[in-house]
Amino acid sequence: MAAKRLRDEADDGESDQPSNDKRMRAVPSISTVVREALALRSFQTFAVALEPLLRRVVNEEVERGIVQGARTLQRSTSMRQIQAAAETTTLQLIFSNPLSLPIFTGSKIEDNEGNPLRVLLVDARSGSLSPVSSLPSSVRVEIVVLDGDFPGKRETWTSAEFERNIVKERTGKRPLVTGDVFLTLRAGSCAIDDLNFTDNSSWIRSRHFRLGARVASGSCRGLKIKEAMTEPFVVKDHRGELYKKHYPPFLLDEVWRLEKIGKEGVFHQKLRAEGINTVQEFLKLWVVDHARLRNILGQGMSDRVWEGTISHARTCDMGSKLYLHRTPQCVLLLNPICQVQGVVMNGQIYPPQNFQEPQQDFLRQLAREAYEHWHQLEEVDETFSRVPSQPQRKALPSTSTQPTSSSSIIYHTTNQGIPTSTYQNGGFDLEALQGDIEVELGFFQCPDDASMHRSNHVYNASELSSEDDEDPNSAQGFFRGF
Repeated sequence: MAAKRLRDEADDGESDQPSNDKRMRAVPSISTVVREALALRSFQTFAVALEPLLRRVVNEEVERGIVQGARTLQRSTSMRQIQAAAETTTLQLIFSNPLSLPIFTGSKIEDNEGNPLRVLLVDARSGSLSPVSSLPSSVRVEIVVLDGDFPGKRETWTSAEFERNIVKERTGKRPLVTGDVFLTLRAGSCAIDDLNFTDNSSWIRSRHFRLGARVASGSCRGLKIKEAMTEPFVVKDHRGELYKKHYPPFLLDEVWRLEKIGKEGVFHQKLRAEGINTVQEFLKLWVVDHARLRNILGQGMSDRVWEGTISHARTCDMGSKLYLHRTPQCVLLLNPICQVQGVVMNGQIYPPQNFQEPQQDFLRQLAREAYEHWHQLEEVDETFSRVPSQPQRKALPSTSTQPTSSSSIIYHTTNQGIPTSTYQNGGFDLEALQGDIEVELGFFQCPDDASMHRSNHVYNASELSSEDDEDPNSAQGFFRGF
């Protein structure tokens, strides 16, 4: 019974600690320890044996990578050098003349001389603008629009930069330029007969365009030609063309075509109220009475603006027409803006510079009379000249004394007993001169101008003086301009 009780107690004790036995770490056998030690030693031996092989393989691969990298770098450098050499060329396209400004949408683009814009192929190395016409094949040229800020202050650029700065039309719009966009160079030159913008330049950041010309894709392969470009410019909407100024203005232009005078503006309304509607009428009043013209414009026009307007007006082309203002004393020759260009007396045409100040005052008075009766003047198409082959007389004299209220202008005649003519109270007295003169419109040379002018009219001024009162050595002709 005792043995059984001891065995039962032992069984109870074993059943109370089953987890402790499981947690106990298994003790490896001696054979297992020996095998692991041998395996570790074998791996270390293998690693020591493998290390030189790995080092050699790594070194070879690194060296191979370095060599290949050096070759690639050298090849890339060579390619860049070849590309740079290809970009460098002495042939280039240019525009023959600057553009005529301003430019409006829908208007034909021309050069500053009013001719079609031309593209030339030149040799930049020679510095000559003569077109190069010795190319083996024809060259197609494409006209493009560039950003006005390109290329900045640089004078050189690459084809890739040129390509990146081409401006395309806005979404939903027509092509930015239409007309002769593709051209063929013939003898190194081509004209752009029809080219216009369809959109203004206000929508890009620089607000300016440039016109560019480049060799069209696929044309003249193997030959590098530098592109051409104009100076930057603004393209305005065509509605602004109705109000644009003219450079130079024309005599019959409306007066608001002058700078600083806006259409239907204050100055325009003031001038129109005084009957001054054209540039010619503006200049005529400026010549005969500039103070009155200044008063009409008023204090609202500053001196600086006044000078700008007058300077612009004075660039107007006067043309070749003359106007005759006949008076009892002489015949006055006037240009279209009422400036005295000559005085017909004694068979000669004297330039106004030959007269002294008192006589100049009288000429200005006659010019004012002509201004007041402008529509009664006789119009002549060409310049005047006296009839040659007249008897020689003395040169036009000048007064030898200081001018007084009764100063004299001496006119020589064949009759030495005839007293000299005088102008009393602002007038010439030619009654003492007998006979008549004939003034022929023929060849005539201005003193400061070597050009000759031709007319085929004859003007008889028999009421003025004797035909013998002719002096071929005296001043003849007249001066033009301001």
